[in-house]
Amino acid sequence: MAGFTAFRTLLVSGTAFAALAVTPAAAQTSDQSTAEAATPTGAAVPVSDADQEDGRDRGGREQEVLITGSRIRQNPNNSALPLQIITNQEISRNGISSPEQLIMFLSTNGTGADNLASNADVTSGAQRGTNGLSAANLRGQGSAATLVLLNGRRVAAHGLTGGAVDVNQIPFAAIERVEVLKDGASAIYGTDAVGGVINFITRKDYQGLGLQGFTDVTEAGGGNIYRLSGIAGYGDLDKDGFNVMGAVAYSWNRALRGEDRPFVNGYQPERGLTIDTRGTPIATAFNIGANTRPNSITQNGTLLTGLTLTAPNNANAAAGGINILDLPGGAGCESMDGGLPYDEVLWNAPTAYYACAWDTGRAAVLQQPINTLTYYGRGVVNLGEGHQMSLEVTGSDATSAKRFSNAQLTANTTNLAIAYPLNSMTATTYNSVFNAIRAAFPAQAAALDGRYGRPIAYRWRCIACGTREYVTETKTFRAAFGVEGPMFGVGDWDYRAGASYAKSESASVLGTGYYYRGTLGNGDFDPNAPAVAGAALINGQVPRGLVGLMNSGLINPFSTTQTAEGLAALESVSAYGATLYGGQYEVKQFDVSISGSLFPVWGGDVQMAAGLDVRKETYSFNGSDAAAATAPVIFLAAFDNVNALTPKNRTVKAAYAEVLVPLFPGFEITGAVRIDDYTLFGSTTNPKVSVKYRPIEQIMFRGSYNTGFRVPSFNQIFNGVTLSPYSGSDLADPVACPGGVPNLTNPACAFIRPEIATGGNRELGPETAKQFSVGVVIQPARLFSASVDFWSIAVDNTIQTLTLRQLIENAALFPERFFRPGGAGTPIEIIDQRWINAGSRRTQGLEVSLRGGVEFSENSRIMAGLDGTLLLKKREKLTPTAQYGPSLIGVFSFAGDLGVRWKHNAFISYSNDDISLSLSQLFRKGYRNGALPGIASGAITRPEYNAFVKDYIIYNLSASYTGLSPNYKLTMGVRNLFDTDPPFAITYDGNTGAGGSWEPRVADPRGRSFTVGVEVKF
Repeated sequence: MAGFTAFRTLLVSGTAFAALAVTPAAAQTSDQSTAEAATPTGAAVPVSDADQEDGRDRGGREQEVLITGSRIRQNPNNSALPLQIITNQEISRNGISSPEQLIMFLSTNGTGADNLASNADVTSGAQRGTNGLSAANLRGQGSAATLVLLNGRRVAAHGLTGGAVDVNQIPFAAIERVEVLKDGASAIYGTDAVGGVINFITRKDYQGLGLQGFTDVTEAGGGNIYRLSGIAGYGDLDKDGFNVMGAVAYSWNRALRGEDRPFVNGYQPERGLTIDTRGTPIATAFNIGANTRPNSITQNGTLLTGLTLTAPNNANAAAGGINILDLPGGAGCESMDGGLPYDEVLWNAPTAYYACAWDTGRAAVLQQPINTLTYYGRGVVNLGEGHQMSLEVTGSDATSAKRFSNAQLTANTTNLAIAYPLNSMTATTYNSVFNAIRAAFPAQAAALDGRYGRPIAYRWRCIACGTREYVTETKTFRAAFGVEGPMFGVGDWDYRAGASYAKSESASVLGTGYYYRGTLGNGDFDPNAPAVAGAALINGQVPRGLVGLMNSGLINPFSTTQTAEGLAALESVSAYGATLYGGQYEVKQFDVSISGSLFPVWGGDVQMAAGLDVRKETYSFNGSDAAAATAPVIFLAAFDNVNALTPKNRTVKAAYAEVLVPLFPGFEITGAVRIDDYTLFGSTTNPKVSVKYRPIEQIMFRGSYNTGFRVPSFNQIFNGVTLSPYSGSDLADPVACPGGVPNLTNPACAFIRPEIATGGNRELGPETAKQFSVGVVIQPARLFSASVDFWSIAVDNTIQTLTLRQLIENAALFPERFFRPGGAGTPIEIIDQRWINAGSRRTQGLEVSLRGGVEFSENSRIMAGLDGTLLLKKREKLTPTAQYGPSLIGVFSFAGDLGVRWKHNAFISYSNDDISLSLSQLFRKGYRNGALPGIASGAITRPEYNAFVKDYIIYNLSASYTGLSPNYKLTMGVRNLFDTDPPFAITYDGNTGAGGSWEPRVADPRGRSFTVGVEVKF
């Protein structure tokens, strides 16, 4: 009910705003929203007058424009390329308010961790440094294999990753249409265009003033979206000879927290899901050994050091952790907020019989909050005789906040030797914990009595610390200058030349939840760390940082409430605002091309385009002074100083040519070739051939073959090596235990926790790709069309970080990746997970597009349509000599692209002069579920475990009204009409502690929401 009340309030306020704003137009308006697509290419015809050649005679080819994927002008509805054009009406119909939402809407986009929900929690490996990043991933080839263009030219990659474009920088308020090329295009654009190309096309001849307000408010609360934008333009290119325009937009995406959605529930043991953490708001006691440093309070050991406390399952509970809430007579793990029993059977950890766990997912954000400012300006002037000169400037400033679970403090014997002391301030709590443990293990009462007074080591979730947060600001800037026009005395030939500069600069700082550790690597107090406010000396030394704080007893880990003195002491060691890291990516580009007709043949004029393209790319990555060798350590901060890069450069020089030959009426062959010369990698040549045959007006056959490539990013080459301890309980030694799945019934399959090495590889080479497609387009009538395209992509020398599961399951192929200092048969200490050129990937699919409509009058019609992608093949092999593994279609994985077999977007709409109504459906096929070690190993079963995740289906409803005035448009909608939750899925990663009960790569966690958009033009 609250949601509907908010919806009515927004509707009233939006209508009032529009009523005040609509006045007789003093300036000429230019409504360039584009019509509903009636053809598979989406052109009916979605191009503005500014895309034409201002009356220039092009030999009867008036509807020919430059389309994405070709340098030769042609009619987008008669192209051999599988090109989808998304119009303003389609964007509005689905309540899409940002480039990220548009990318997630595309059925041809893969299902990778490329959105703000997927990267909202703790990440590792290739996902590190994706703070605030939203990327495209066409055909599931990866975000680095999708080329993103703005008006046909490159933009800078994200400043932190340097490997993928952040689509948040696109000036959405100025967008006229989006062209999605579902085909490889390295023969035209060079690297990255393996999965396809997304080209955002801005308005080019806007006149007047337009204002727009949009809001998307969830019924359940949290995750609201707001956007304000304006666009203004002056000058008619035909009459005045010039046009200047500008657009600005500001959007607020509010945070959505896990605790705000009931489907976020990490404790569903009957379904096979529980959380692997014993760091809980009421601490879990452990038998940690002694820290031999003379200033440590644990130098003589801790209460449980060396003790065996036998649980009913005959395991040593002291080794797996004892939580007093879970002991006989205790209040129960559920008595603390977010607490749950630890399922030692699912996690193959019998010693954790008396441990509790904590639902980490509820503390993370499901949707990162992000505030984004974008701006766009363009000026164009007619120089006469068809020549034009233009200058375009665009930029953005986005601030995101990535928040995840509170810090977990796990006592060790070196740099985190924390324990709860016995003193006058702590005696009451200390005695209650001691007596609870003593009563549960009467056989060891005497041994415990002899240790009374020793500090209690523990693992604890610091609720008082607040959720951990990275705040990232990304600024982009791009300027592009261009000239174009006819080549004098050379028939219909024309030229285009341009230069551009683009930069993306990102910086992340620590927000809440981070504190100075307070110790050196050997366990001594760090003299550079801040002193703990209000703490007494410990062994004659000033306590510093978290270790000093916890050992002082000012913070009580066995309670969820803290004293004012304790909170003040905690604040005194905070690292809030410390720099984490930053990076900058620059692209300087110059290009020139010519195109026109060569000579006539049987089917028409042979056309040709040729050009040169030169660009310089520069990337730098900054570490943090806070992580310098002499600086105090900040606990759990993922500093990447080892990856700090002074500016690295590479220059790309390219030449290309394209020829279109109409052999006979209805039959065309187009050939293209591009030669790229790369610093570090040498030269590569990539051809493309496409064929189109239209035997009759209603049917067109098309096909293409091309090669492509993708060079590794600067990070993938130059990053240093980072060693991180593995925290999960789902890996076993693959030599001792074939398959590497822990199994509590087999001692050889005990879980292992080696260090994981990640980082760059200076021996990396480019990926190479070969792909082809064949399709048919049927257009029996003006409002009816259908297209089906089969595509196949073969990628070799794939640049990837193999998942730990891939390495474990294929250990025989990568023996050098398992470091055993003691030799064969000894324990694994390090697993090497750095970037490599590993093996091959084969992907095939079908793309379907359907449109149909009935026209009742000139401006009244019903339209229906569907765009879908069917994945037919997805297989990988990890080395050139290995066999291809099993199908990856519909198989869960923690990282990479989730190969959903079928995805579609369907709609039905009605429109006339005044109103437009639309109902759309988004469908994502289910897939094989994840499984925790107990179930994965076959050791146990759970009665409600679902081996397959259900399909995800949501409906969106929208209505637009323009009846008050042609200068006014009111749009209202309901997204996720039936308030469908994401389907239950086991996505919890025991290593990072991220994930839980749903899949952010597939589903939207926001639930039902109400949208209102108001647009006014003057």
